[in-house]
This record gives sequence, structure tokens and C-alpha cells, in this order.
Amino acid sequence: MEHLASAPEAQEEETNAGDVSMKLVAEVAGAVADRDGPLIRHLFADLHPADAADLLEQLSYEQQELIAALAPDVLTGEVLAELAEDTRADFIEVLDPAHIAEAIMELDSDDMTMMVEELEPDVREQVLAGVPDAERERLESSLAFDEETAGRLMQREFVAAPLFWTVGDVIDHMRSKAEDLPDLFFEIFVVDESFRPIGVIAISHLLRAARSTRLEVLMEAPHVVIRPEDDQEEAAYLFEKYHLISAPVVDDAGRLTGMLTVDDMVDVIQEENKEDLLALAGVNDAGLADTVLSSVRSRAPWLFVNLLTAVVASGVIALFDQAISQLVALAVLMPIVASMGGNAGTQSLTVAVRALASRDLTSSNTRRVIWREVATGILNGLIFAIVMAIVAVIWFQSFDLAWVIAVSMVVNLSCAGLAGIAIPVALKHFGADPAVASSVFVTTVTDVVGFFVFLGLGAWVLLPNIG
Repeated sequence: MEHLASAPEAQEEETNAGDVSMKLVAEVAGAVADRDGPLIRHLFADLHPADAADLLEQLSYEQQELIAALAPDVLTGEVLAELAEDTRADFIEVLDPAHIAEAIMELDSDDMTMMVEELEPDVREQVLAGVPDAERERLESSLAFDEETAGRLMQREFVAAPLFWTVGDVIDHMRSKAEDLPDLFFEIFVVDESFRPIGVIAISHLLRAARSTRLEVLMEAPHVVIRPEDDQEEAAYLFEKYHLISAPVVDDAGRLTGMLTVDDMVDVIQEENKEDLLALAGVNDAGLADTVLSSVRSRAPWLFVNLLTAVVASGVIALFDQAISQLVALAVLMPIVASMGGNAGTQSLTVAVRALASRDLTSSNTRRVIWREVATGILNGLIFAIVMAIVAVIWFQSFDLAWVIAVSMVVNLSCAGLAGIAIPVALKHFGADPAVASSVFVTTVTDVVGFFVFLGLGAWVLLPNIG
């Protein structure tokens, strides 16, 4: 009975997997309010870095600032790396550069580069001054590459072995150089005498083989070799296509200089997908620290473009103002035609942008996909043409009006399907980002076509009958 009585209380404390409990958040907030540094350290002691970052992000800026002052040691390199970019920037503003330098030394080189590239130039110099010369040279070498390239993401810690080594040689080497190994890795790279990668061996295969087995027996040719100047989105696509865990990065001479790992590629894929999703709506990623002014500045230009396209659509309506004034049914049903076309266009557009991003839509299958979307629009148009014709007859007792809206529905949904696929493909062909610009053009097409066909047919078919 005692167990049953306590169940509701336990249920109240349950959280979704991966979420930090509100009880813990309240305890940390209380410790901060009491200025209790030791208790703050205790509450963070057993948390995974990702959970610690999640907890910090749920606190106010003032509470975060106090944690940085009272218990800066809870802000380890791994915790800072897990924080959202805007929250990390807030902490970096109040943390001592020496602490940041010490914290990033805990990280692999790819995470170190990510942290350092976000620092303001003056803070970056102070942080780099606290980093050993060898690490500083590696960081500066990574920062020399453009943003969003493989060079910025590559990890310089890796395991490489010459072709003539055996499994035993590799194991002994890794044990003797344990401090130089990556924290987590799944493959070793086999290199030739010029240090060019010629093979890859999964650790699971290595450990199953006898110590005397030569590496050339176990290795497979690398599926992908990446250059540091390659775009990170291209690298992520290769990881997704070939189901890679890691991939070698080589310099101009083909020598192995680093590796990309799947955890970074997952981040890139998520970021690119998020950018495409936000771009379709014409907005940016509003972080917790974004101000009203910054949000307005990022969204207003696209709203202005939408305003211009709306004026064009309104101009089409104005061409038929007399018809609308004489037949109120046109004004009542007109938004339905435009709305259905807009939704159908958005459906096709979403499919097209996703297919372009995943490289599924190519020059070889574009015609087939365009025909599929047009055919889908025609069939959907026929379905809803019948529905709206019945509605028009019941509502307005007019078979002529039913015929007008039925034809308009078929034409607009067909054009919507065509525009939804053809516009992003055309923008991609001319080098524009289809996710950013397509929605405005598709909406304009569906509005203009919908209004023009419906009002034009209405004026042609219905007004003579009224006269």
C-alpha cells in the first residue's frame, strides 16, 4: 500500500528520456540563490555533459552568470561544447580566458576548433596564449580553412599504421601511445610510405584477428577520401550515402592529416535540415538570446517580398472588380481556390526541396518527378473539383458556378504541382538556394493562377446570365 501511495509522487518526478528533471533545476536555482558554490558543484558532479548543458540552458542569464562566478569548474570543456551557441557565448563573456584555455584542452581537436572559432578576436588571442604551442599551431591551421568546410570539422587525432604492420603491432602501438589517441574512435587507417591512406580497418575486425595477421589482409579500400576544403554538407552526404563512421581527410599531396567522424556529420545534417526548414518559412533560427529587433531585422525583408507578391495577386483581383461586385458568390469562393492551390504547391515544394537536399532529385529523374507532381495535382484537382461543385450547387443553387469552380480547382492544383517542383529545380539550376526563394514564387503562381482562372471564368460564364 505504501508503494501505491507513493506512485503519483514518483510519476510527478518522471521526465522524458534525456530531459533534466524540474526538481534538479529547482535545486540548482536554489543553490545559486544561496550563493552555495560547493552545492552547485555537487549537483553537477554526476551529470553527463549534455545533461549539464541542458540544465544550464534552463536557467536565467543572471543565474548562469552567478554559476560562472561561484563554480566555474562545472563549466568543463565538454559542457561548454554541448551548450547552444548563444548560451555558450554568454558564458564565454564572463569566464576568464585562462579557464577557457584550460577547458578546451580537454577536447578533441575538432571540438577545440569549434569553440575557438566562435570567440571574439581579442578573447581568442588571450585563450590561444594559454594553449601549448603545438596545440595552438594545430588550431590556427584548422581556423585557416573556410567556415563550413571539412577542414574546420576534421579531428587531428587518429590512428594510422603502415601496411607492413600486424594486428599485434597496432595493438601494442595504441597501448604505448594511449594519451595521444582520440577519446573515441572506431577505425584505423592504413597508410603507404608517403602517409597516404590506402586502407581502413574497423576496430571490431582488428580485435577478432590473430596478432600475427598482417593489416593488408584485413583492410578495405577507403570508400571516401575527403579534402579539407570540401563543403561540410558534401561530406555529410557522403557519410549518409556510404554509411560511414569515419573518413580520412588528406592534404594537397594526398597525405593523411585528420579524420571526420559521424558525430560531427550528424550535427551537420541536422543543421542543414534545420536551415532548409527555416528558409522555407523565410525566418532564421531565433535563439534564446535573440532580441525583438534582431528577429524583426531577419524576418521583415521576406515579409516585404511577400507583400509585393500579394500586391500582384490583388492586382489580378482588381481586374475583375465589376464581376465580383455583381456576383457575391465569386468573392465567397475565391479564397478557397487560392488556398487549395497554395497548400498543394507547398506540398510539392516541400517534397522537391527535400529531394534536392538529399540528392534524390537529379537531372536523370527530374522529368519523371515533374510529371508525377503534375499528375498528382490533376487527380487531386478532380477530387476537390467534384467536392466544390457539389458545395456550389447546394450553397448557391448554380450549376454554372459549380462548373466554374470545378475547372478552376483542376487548373490551379495542376499548376501548383508544376510550380512546386519546377521552381526549386530551376532555382537550383541557376545557383540559388531553392529553400530560401521558392516559397515566395510558388505562392505567387498559385494565387495569380487561382484568381485569374476562377474570376476570369466567372466573368465569362456567369455575368452574361445575370444580364
